[in-house]
Amino acid sequence: MDNVKCRIEDGVLTVALSGKIDSGNAPDVEGAVTEAALAPHTSCVIDAEELEYVSSAGLRIFLRMKKSSPDLKIVNASSEVYDILDMTGFTEMMTVEKAYRRLSVEGCEVIGQGANGKVYRLDPETIIKVYLDPDSLPDIQRERDLARRAFVLGIPTAIPYDVVKVGGGYGSVFELLNAKSIAKLIDADPEGFDGYVEQYVDLLKKIHSTVVKAEDMPSMRDVALRWANDLAPYLPESAGAKLVSLVEAVPEDLHMMHGDYHVKNVMVQNGEALLIDMDTLCHGHPVFELASMFNAYLGFSEFDHTVSRSFLGISHEAAEAIWDKSLRLYLGTDDEERLASVADKAMLIGYTRLARRSIRRGGLDSDKTRAEIEEYKNHIIELTEKLDTLLF
Repeated sequence: MDNVKCRIEDGVLTVALSGKIDSGNAPDVEGAVTEAALAPHTSCVIDAEELEYVSSAGLRIFLRMKKSSPDLKIVNASSEVYDILDMTGFTEMMTVEKAYRRLSVEGCEVIGQGANGKVYRLDPETIIKVYLDPDSLPDIQRERDLARRAFVLGIPTAIPYDVVKVGGGYGSVFELLNAKSIAKLIDADPEGFDGYVEQYVDLLKKIHSTVVKAEDMPSMRDVALRWANDLAPYLPESAGAKLVSLVEAVPEDLHMMHGDYHVKNVMVQNGEALLIDMDTLCHGHPVFELASMFNAYLGFSEFDHTVSRSFLGISHEAAEAIWDKSLRLYLGTDDEERLASVADKAMLIGYTRLARRSIRRGGLDSDKTRAEIEEYKNHIIELTEKLDTLLF
């Protein structure tokens, strides 16, 4: 019949429904589905992209389909159909995925980029984070949950209000009316440098003063310990053991961290600093946050200073100045010995991450990247000899 189309691909029976399903046509719909289900298949999906309405008679068809296919799921449900399924309890009995509106980011300005995706400005009022993994819906939900937790705890952050399809993947949409990143503000207004960095550090202090529940966010100490253990076999035995023991000695800390805190991930809207790109939210000692900041401003661009412009949208000189100014403001001191001591601790973790990342990406297979890894290792060896603790 016209409003039922069935196909089987790779063992999956897909039942595409269209129009309206009510008591008048439900028997014919069920007959078509039952006939299609006689063919061998391993799972079943209802594609509701063109389904406009389903009555109780149609819902009973779904129930009977679930009895024969326990893993039945419904995809591409419109808001109207989703509401019916939600109100009647179907969203608790089976997986129901909403249809997503489609957006294009072609020609849009890139205002941020991280390990999991890129952030674009769609228009003066809206930004969108597009995830690199095409199967990113669980990651999007996780980031939305983290952003919501941070917001409830008083962290000023942009809250995603929609999930959309972008090409073959997904994106999260945020409303940020005429907001600009601190990176863009510094680049356009060097005279305002001190004020922008002060605003940036004030937000960092607010984040770090916020206590979270251990189960709400991952531990950055655990992540850093994994980095250290992975890298240790590539270091001299004494340096590898010292590196691991230094990270192990950092106590668990339930203060919030952003995990990727740099001037492209802080937006200013109507004078207020707002945090974006929340998928890296975690908890831990601030040395781990400072390590990620060191990498953003100096570590990533150590061998190629043009990376500062391509990654952060600012000059290398500005990146160096932000790192220096941020450290002074965060620690509340101009004592050079104190600043150098804390910087060394952050650098040890930063270089550990950089060396491990390069090795895992095949860096030992080329002369250029192998030389870079050796330089990272030399830094790590020197720092492990110098440091007795990562705490400050």
